[in-house]
Formats: sequence, structure tokens, C-alpha cells
Amino acid sequence: ELKVIAEARKILQDTSTGAVSQTYSFVQLGARLTTRADLASAEVVAVVRGLAKQHHSAALAQLASRLAAVAKYGAANGEDQFAKIKGLIQDMIEKLEREAQAEADEKAYCDEQIAKTEFKKGE
Repeated sequence: ELKVIAEARKILQDTSTGAVSQTYSFVQLGARLTTRADLASAEVVAVVRGLAKQHHSAALAQLASRLAAVAKYGAANGEDQFAKIKGLIQDMIEKLEREAQAEADEKAYCDEQIAKTEFKKGE
């Protein structure tokens, strides 16, 4: 890895004529992607954030924020962060299903009332 970093640094110095005198660092401060679990957590958060942007969904953005917090702080407590992440996603799915059912019930009620009104108008 050090050889690759040194080679990348040399390439950067060779190709950037005005910035040769500056210091380069490939170290990300605060990055915790040291294990596969950290990488998987980061990927899950990135996917949910991408879906939130794609669908302009505040609920998905909030879920992504919660997932990021669990991924960052959940492992510090020694708890299974993936169980928490799965739980958060399952809770969101259940919430969306309840909302969809409530909307379907409301639509059915409205359709029934409209049908009654139309029938009374026809008389």
C-alpha cells in the first residue's frame, strides 16, 4: 500500500506543475471504514441517501440520517449495528404500509360518498 501511495504521490507531483510544493495527504481524518462492516454500513447509508434524493423524500432522508448515526455510534456500544439498521428499515416499511392503508381507506370512503352524491343528483 505504501508503494502505491508513493507512486500516486509521484504521479501527482509530475502532473501538477503549480502545486508541486504543496503537501499531499491521502489520510482521511475521522474515517472509520476499517472493517467490512463499516464499509457495508456506509454503503447502506449511501443507497438510502441516494433514494431520498431521487424520490425527493424527507422520510428517506431522515431514515438515512438515523442509519448514519447508528452506523457511527452503534458499534461503539458493542451492540449489533446491523440489527439496529434492519430494525430502522423495518419500522420505516411498516410506517409506509400503515400510511398507504390509511390513504386507501380514505380514498374508498371518498369514492363511496361521491357515488352516493352522484346517485342522489340523478334522482
